Amino acid sequence: MATQLKDDTQTHDDAFRNEVREFLAEHFPEELKGKGNLLAGLDGPTNESPAHTKWREAVGDRGWGTPTWPKEYGGGGLSRSQAKILDQEMAKVGAWNPIGGMGIMMFGPTLLEYGSDEQKKEHIPSICRGDIRWCQGYSEPNAGSDLANIQTFAEDKGDHYLVNGQKTWTSGGQWADKCFALVRTSRSDKHKGISFLLFDMDAPGVEVRPITMISGTSPFCETFLTDVKVPKGNLVGKEGEGWTIGKRLLQHERTNISGGGRLAEMMGRSLGDIAKQHCETEENGQLADAALRQKIANFEIRWNSFLLTARRAMEESKAQGGVSEISSVLKKAGTKLAQERSEMLIDIRGLQGLGWEGDSFEDSEMEDVRAWLFGKAATIYGGSTEVQNNIIAKRVLGMLDHQ
Repeated sequence: MATQLKDDTQTHDDAFRNEVREFLAEHFPEELKGKGNLLAGLDGPTNESPAHTKWREAVGDRGWGTPTWPKEYGGGGLSRSQAKILDQEMAKVGAWNPIGGMGIMMFGPTLLEYGSDEQKKEHIPSICRGDIRWCQGYSEPNAGSDLANIQTFAEDKGDHYLVNGQKTWTSGGQWADKCFALVRTSRSDKHKGISFLLFDMDAPGVEVRPITMISGTSPFCETFLTDVKVPKGNLVGKEGEGWTIGKRLLQHERTNISGGGRLAEMMGRSLGDIAKQHCETEENGQLADAALRQKIANFEIRWNSFLLTARRAMEESKAQGGVSEISSVLKKAGTKLAQERSEMLIDIRGLQGLGWEGDSFEDSEMEDVRAWLFGKAATIYGGSTEVQNNIIAKRVLGMLDHQ
């Protein structure tokens, strides 16, 4: 019986693999091979090419941008083994998932868990198709690491809320269509007075001001809310449940910030390949600097070990029903490794690693300098390293505060 079941599963997987190959041959444009996912970026508007739009629509129609999400809400409804096959076949032809952004990484998984059926039907399909861009309204000028100190207030007006306050570090806020936010609906309790609310970024009273970063980009914004009317139907969960829902969303964010998501894509070529372009090599092609070879090898071993650990942790979390506090471990370790790699890139390239503008620098060199500067924020946003240390101590290691 077990052998027959295994054979049936293998036959089903083989059929699905052929289906994916046929789909890719028909729909993936050769001109997009090796290009990035615009919807996953924070540093500019989408500005899709016609080929990109066509590819996104083809994947979205199948729900394969969110392969394991429920089919009834626009997801692929695939098993984990099928989702893995999809990844494998895409990688073989240089294809990539054109559906991304905060709706995928953070809000969608949270809404699937905490939203009403009406909210899921309203918001999840557009996320699965990549039609709507979401942003996050969490931090405030006096509520960063102490996120529960938020003061943006949603006053109950019967059939709607009237929201007043300010959010900051709103990633991609100037290009987003909608925002998921933590707001205060009661001042009687710091944590229980927080609720999870959705609003349109073009609603009257919403003002967005981009913040220019040291990296030269403006991916973050200040968002001002003045008498913004938000329908009661945009409340996710019940009033006072926002802190619980918000923390769950942060677990998804931290997993994606770490090697379980975006950092793995950011790494690009190996340090060894880059070093051979800028440093002296021997006749056999290896780097002449033995100390540099050792330093690069040490990093690559640690980075790949981390990726394997992150992948295993994510699979275990999914098997147990979703992300967990282990996301804090991944975020802490992954962001530090990313910063270390950026520092090494600057060292490897020497003067070419300090290019900001000019014909004497390649685009990749200037991009890496900006990434090095931008990466300094990685151990702060999504919950600082200090916050992650506290979570790890309490929730993972089981350590208690001493009175």
